[in-house]
Amino acid sequence: MKAASRKSCAEKRHFGPSPKPARRGFTLIELLVVISIIAALLAILMPALARARAAAKQTTCAGNLKQLDLAIRLYVETNNQIYPCDDDPVSTAPYCWLWMGRGWRSFIEPYLGGHIDANNPSVLLCPADKTAPQQWESTSYSYSMAFYHSPEQIDDMNDYTDTFNNPKPSVCQRPVNVTHPSQKIIIGEWLSNHWTIKDVPDPGWWGWEGRRNYLFADGAIHFLHAEDILPANDTNPNPNLTAGGITGIDWRP
Repeated sequence: MKAASRKSCAEKRHFGPSPKPARRGFTLIELLVVISIIAALLAILMPALARARAAAKQTTCAGNLKQLDLAIRLYVETNNQIYPCDDDPVSTAPYCWLWMGRGWRSFIEPYLGGHIDANNPSVLLCPADKTAPQQWESTSYSYSMAFYHSPEQIDDMNDYTDTFNNPKPSVCQRPVNVTHPSQKIIIGEWLSNHWTIKDVPDPGWWGWEGRRNYLFADGAIHFLHAEDILPANDTNPNPNLTAGGITGIDWRP
């Protein structure tokens, strides 16, 4: 009995409780399948995310123009119903013309909360504009010359170089002079920041490529192809040299 008992105890000690089954890991094939699924999802989602970011930047840019419209209106209200007006060029070397963003920003900075410069561009910088911070003191938007020259002066300029090479004395313009406010551009993006131009450099308002946000004199903002703009006196879609100046039309809806 004692021997049997010792044997029974030995058996218990030997066999004891059954060990837990080993945990099974992922096989290489399973890992590769998971990775390929994740890669496929990223390939689908990344373009959509990129489009969403681009759309958000375009919306922000349009919001900038809305605030610029308000600033211009406040300026007009406090300056005897006159649009920003000064003789070109408005600075010495490096020369800057009033229609350039860094030329007219000083007129509206009191209505945008304070000093504006390259380090503090406020709403004068489009978030999608990669060129302006390096070349134009972080100013993405241009102001039409038609709002500080007479229609006769504008019609006397027939080449885009006249906008920076043929200065004429300014003639202040008023909102009552705008014959077609819903069709005359007052401010717009210079570059095609939200629409890629392929194979050629971005010509700005001096070429027929790209698409831009434009602010019209009635306060409306439209995202238009350059081809939607009517030819100006220099044959370009150039709101600076609109035929008829401030009385003219840049776009027909």
